[in-house]
Amino acid sequence: MQGGQLGAFLPFIIIILVFYFLMIRPQQKRDKAMREMLEALKVGDNVTTIGGIYGKIVRIKDEVITIEVGPDKVKLVMARWSIRSVDNEEDDDDDEE
Repeated sequence: MQGGQLGAFLPFIIIILVFYFLMIRPQQKRDKAMREMLEALKVGDNVTTIGGIYGKIVRIKDEVITIEVGPDKVKLVMARWSIRSVDNEEDDDDDEE
Protein backbone atom coordinates (compact mmCIF):
# COMPACT_ATOMS: atom_id res chain seq x y z
CA MET A 1 0.00 0.00 0.00
CA GLN A 2 2.90 2.36 0.58
CA GLY A 3 3.78 2.42 -3.10
CA GLY A 4 0.19 3.23 -4.04
CA GLN A 5 0.03 6.16 -1.64
CA LEU A 6 3.30 7.59 -2.92
CA GLY A 7 2.05 7.18 -6.49
CA ALA A 8 -1.06 9.16 -5.62
CA PHE A 9 0.95 12.07 -4.23
CA LEU A 10 3.67 12.06 -6.88
CA PRO A 11 1.76 14.26 -9.39
CA PHE A 12 1.13 16.87 -6.67
CA ILE A 13 4.80 16.87 -5.68
CA ILE A 14 5.84 17.29 -9.31
CA ILE A 15 3.39 20.19 -9.79
CA ILE A 16 4.74 21.93 -6.68
CA LEU A 17 8.34 21.51 -7.87
CA VAL A 18 7.52 22.80 -11.36
CA PHE A 19 5.68 25.78 -9.84
CA TYR A 20 8.69 26.55 -7.63
CA PHE A 21 11.25 26.42 -10.44
CA LEU A 22 9.11 28.30 -12.99
CA MET A 23 7.53 30.96 -10.76
CA ILE A 24 9.06 31.42 -7.32
CA ARG A 25 12.79 30.94 -8.00
CA PRO A 26 13.00 33.41 -10.94
CA GLN A 27 11.18 36.05 -8.86
CA GLN A 28 13.66 35.55 -6.02
CA LYS A 29 16.54 36.09 -8.47
CA ARG A 30 14.94 39.31 -9.80
CA ASP A 31 14.37 40.56 -6.24
CA LYS A 32 18.00 39.86 -5.32
CA ALA A 33 19.29 41.66 -8.44
CA MET A 34 17.07 44.68 -7.65
CA ARG A 35 18.28 44.79 -4.04
CA GLU A 36 21.91 44.67 -5.18
CA MET A 37 21.31 47.43 -7.74
CA LEU A 38 19.67 49.69 -5.12
CA GLU A 39 22.48 49.08 -2.63
CA ALA A 40 25.11 49.92 -5.28
CA LEU A 41 23.63 53.32 -6.20
CA LYS A 42 26.11 56.18 -5.95
CA VAL A 43 26.24 59.92 -6.58
CA GLY A 44 26.70 60.61 -10.30
CA ASP A 45 24.74 57.59 -11.53
CA ASN A 46 22.23 58.24 -14.31
CA VAL A 47 18.99 56.54 -13.34
CA THR A 48 15.43 55.92 -14.50
CA THR A 49 12.62 55.99 -11.95
CA ILE A 50 9.54 53.78 -11.88
CA GLY A 51 7.63 56.80 -13.17
CA GLY A 52 9.84 57.07 -16.27
CA ILE A 53 11.85 60.10 -15.13
CA TYR A 54 15.50 60.19 -16.23
CA GLY A 55 17.95 61.95 -13.95
CA LYS A 56 21.34 62.02 -12.27
CA ILE A 57 21.81 61.20 -8.59
CA VAL A 58 23.23 64.19 -6.69
CA ARG A 59 22.63 63.07 -3.09
CA ILE A 60 21.94 59.85 -1.22
CA LYS A 61 20.85 59.80 2.41
CA ASP A 62 19.63 56.51 3.85
CA GLU A 63 16.46 55.64 1.91
CA VAL A 64 16.07 59.07 0.26
CA ILE A 65 17.69 60.01 -3.05
CA THR A 66 17.88 63.41 -4.74
CA ILE A 67 18.14 63.46 -8.54
CA GLU A 68 18.65 66.28 -11.02
CA VAL A 69 16.45 66.30 -14.10
CA GLY A 70 16.23 68.43 -17.22
CA PRO A 71 18.39 71.25 -18.54
CA ASP A 72 17.40 73.50 -15.60
CA LYS A 73 18.76 70.87 -13.18
CA VAL A 74 15.55 70.63 -11.19
CA LYS A 75 16.10 68.53 -8.06
CA LEU A 76 13.60 65.82 -7.14
CA VAL A 77 13.65 64.04 -3.78
CA MET A 78 12.36 60.47 -3.86
CA ALA A 79 12.54 57.12 -2.13
CA ARG A 80 15.43 54.82 -3.01
CA TRP A 81 13.02 52.01 -3.98
CA SER A 82 11.56 54.20 -6.74
CA ILE A 83 14.69 53.76 -8.89
CA ARG A 84 14.03 51.24 -11.67
CA SER A 85 17.43 51.07 -13.37
CA VAL A 86 20.90 52.58 -13.59
CA ASP A 87 21.78 53.87 -17.08
CA ASN A 88 25.51 54.63 -17.08
CA GLU A 89 26.30 53.71 -20.68
CA GLU A 90 28.45 56.05 -22.73
CA ASP A 91 26.50 57.74 -25.54
CA ASP A 92 29.57 58.71 -27.62
CA ASP A 93 28.56 56.34 -30.44
CA ASP A 94 25.40 58.35 -31.17
CA ASP A 95 27.42 61.44 -32.15
CA GLU A 96 29.30 59.60 -34.90
CA GLU A 97 26.21 58.59 -36.89
